[in-house]
Amino acid sequence: MIKTAGFLCTLLILMSCATKKAPQDDLHARIQSNEYIAFTKAKALEIVKSGFNAGEGYGEVWIRDYNTFIELSAEVFEPGALKENLMVFFRMQGEDGNIIDGFSPKNENIEQRYRFIYSDMEPRYAGHKNTVETDQETSLVQAVHKYVQVTGDKDILDEKIGDKSVSERLDWAMDFLMNHRFNSEYGLIWGASTADWGDVQPEHDWGVFLTDDTHYALDIYDNAMFLIALDNLMELIPETKEKWQTIRDQVANNTRKHLWDEEQQKFIPHIYLNGSPFPDDFNEDEVYYHGGTAVAIEAGLLSKDEIKISLNKMLANVKACGAGSIGLTLYPPYPEGSFKNPSMYTYGYQNGGDWTWFGGRMIQQLIKNGFVEEAYENLQPMVKRVKDNDGFYEWYTVDNEAKGSGTFRGSAGVLYTAIRMLEQYSEE
Repeated sequence: MIKTAGFLCTLLILMSCATKKAPQDDLHARIQSNEYIAFTKAKALEIVKSGFNAGEGYGEVWIRDYNTFIELSAEVFEPGALKENLMVFFRMQGEDGNIIDGFSPKNENIEQRYRFIYSDMEPRYAGHKNTVETDQETSLVQAVHKYVQVTGDKDILDEKIGDKSVSERLDWAMDFLMNHRFNSEYGLIWGASTADWGDVQPEHDWGVFLTDDTHYALDIYDNAMFLIALDNLMELIPETKEKWQTIRDQVANNTRKHLWDEEQQKFIPHIYLNGSPFPDDFNEDEVYYHGGTAVAIEAGLLSKDEIKISLNKMLANVKACGAGSIGLTLYPPYPEGSFKNPSMYTYGYQNGGDWTWFGGRMIQQLIKNGFVEEAYENLQPMVKRVKDNDGFYEWYTVDNEAKGSGTFRGSAGVLYTAIRMLEQYSEE
């Protein structure tokens, strides 16, 4: 009887272990056999081989885009090529430490509406800076961090550009934000009013430059990007912790204090510093920012329970408007006519368009925080439309119609990274 009881006990334990292991085995099998995942990986490697600009229709190398596909680029380019792009941004760094948005060869027929920036240290290129946004400096820090991670090349930090090393220039870029984009009343980084992570303000036909009509605001995206950059900077250069750790902690606390709506379990869109550009009868606090929330999770601002609630809200928003994925920029969208830029119509472009570029980042954060099944399921519509459309389109309408660049490398980068994370999870 004792032996029988022992056998039954062992059998039950083995059955329990098998039961616990089965979901992971099943996930591994689904990942390995998924035709859309296989196609997406191969297509991502294919399109990234052709260059570093954001995609077809874009002549520039943008730092906010390059930050999201530098890891993918490392699969097909030597480290020297990856580093050279980063070095251009440092050579064209402003005299106050600011970082340009992007650069193009001087001899190209590029759009003349940019206010071009030039540097004696980089005579090959013309730079430009979208001044309504506050993510260029933080994107460069994050991109250098990813470069060091994938290549192991820490020597880049000691390389001199002019009279400053790369390390000093990274620190200087963060100083720019504190000196020129920091609001002392709230203890947060400011930018112009935009739709979530977007780079178009409402008050101008194009909307990429600060003007006399600009409404300045605090939002979750800019501040979450700042927090990630500070974490990356302190990891790259440990001696900077004494300078930045306290600031990082204060900004994180102030972000929760001023931008997180505890009752609604969401981030409010904006705190305005000189009034709102939107109609008085529009309740902006009802708008849910999908992209900014995903970046906030990456910055460590939400608990696991809050991440789950955030995902549920995103799924509810997708269902409410019929969008294709949780890459939906925001919901509900801003009313027709809220932006002078005609591309920002209701459910257009950054005003309710569906962007894999940020949806893929949410997938990554779901995996990192243990929501692996949810990540796999919500990845499916994103990878399916890559195969259906034979490319990585910039954004999609709520009817899942592909729009913009068909080789948008940012989308390829975030999807490729998300897929590799899923594969590594299932294998480990």
